[in-house]
Amino acid sequence: MQEYEAEGLTAPRLAAMRRSLSDGRGALTRRSLLRASGAGAGVLGGLAALGACGIPPAKREDQGAAASDDHSDREKRVTFSNWTEYMDVGDDGQSRPTLRTFTERTGITVKYTEDINDNVEFFGKVKPQLAAGQDTGRDLIVVTDWLAARIIRLGWAQKLDPANLPHAFANLTAQFRAPDWDPGRAHSYPWSGIPTIIAYNARATGGRTVDSVTQLLDDPRLKGRVSFLSEMRDSVGMTLLDMGRDPASFTDADYDAAIARLQDGVDRKQIRRFTGNDYTADLSKGDIAACVAWAGDIVQLQADNPDIKYAIPAAGYVTATDNLLVPAKARHKTNAERLIDHYYEPPVAARLAAYINYVCPVDGVAVELAAIDPAMASNTLILPDARMTAKSHAFRSLEPDEETAYEEKFAALLGA
Repeated sequence: MQEYEAEGLTAPRLAAMRRSLSDGRGALTRRSLLRASGAGAGVLGGLAALGACGIPPAKREDQGAAASDDHSDREKRVTFSNWTEYMDVGDDGQSRPTLRTFTERTGITVKYTEDINDNVEFFGKVKPQLAAGQDTGRDLIVVTDWLAARIIRLGWAQKLDPANLPHAFANLTAQFRAPDWDPGRAHSYPWSGIPTIIAYNARATGGRTVDSVTQLLDDPRLKGRVSFLSEMRDSVGMTLLDMGRDPASFTDADYDAAIARLQDGVDRKQIRRFTGNDYTADLSKGDIAACVAWAGDIVQLQADNPDIKYAIPAAGYVTATDNLLVPAKARHKTNAERLIDHYYEPPVAARLAAYINYVCPVDGVAVELAAIDPAMASNTLILPDARMTAKSHAFRSLEPDEETAYEEKFAALLGA
């Protein structure tokens, strides 16, 4: 039976991880608050060693947990690992209303842990057990699409049983039904969508609209007041779209052309810097006039600053997803599937969306969300309409050698 070697951490991947931990999405919470990051330096050293120490070969999925290994019937519990500030909180600041409702309805208790601060950091934490065919102690995890693709490719995620997911199967929006890295959503369901858009401070632009990457890179009135994101898939993906290329099907030559386009913006000092969530403070102040941004940040900024505007480029925009997976050897697979399905019931999905402010992947939530907050229900950054959905593009999954080469070129662009 074929086995897969566990993927090591190449220099470009380590550089990408350093960017994410220092100023990428991993540096701040989903609601733009500082993450607990005391382990950063240790994580880098530990993962570097992990990549070089010869982890045992990965086991294929068909060698993973059998149905008899599922203890859900006799152990009414589930362990759920998620990112910080990525779950609704009650008025008391402590309770988790949608998790409490799940337990009340099913009798299944949830051990909920906010122990994911960064995709690569978390992967380093669970990789030894997964590679050894051991239970990670987690029944359900949330990871971004590129890492979900890697875990599935390595055979470390369990196939989901559609019989336990009637709401998820029926209510998953068409936009997220067919990722190339998990055909038919056999192993995963989205927790939320993460659109990458263009944002600008209307006061800083003199009232002018900024609505394309071309404008960011070529408008002399924006020189030195433009930022792009330090996440490769977001900045390169948006540039590819602006150049008429599809992030879902580009070639090496297309990628190189996009890097050259961004490099020209750096050389001409049109681009001020590449950032993680820390662009938000500069955008609010007007030090950054316009930028490539994450939609969830902009929803939050607009609540406090009426000058903050956004645009969906005519060329389209990039959307990533954070995804629910059941790791291989998890003890409570059926309970985890029931929890996934719980979050695809519209009232529950609306309560979650109202708190986290990212794209809701569940159809039929508009009425429920309007009862909580009418403004959110009409916000296409949370509930995309058909026109906006049609402009959404996913960055295609990468083979390991491609990822290494692409990250190396992007790191050179950033000066990393």
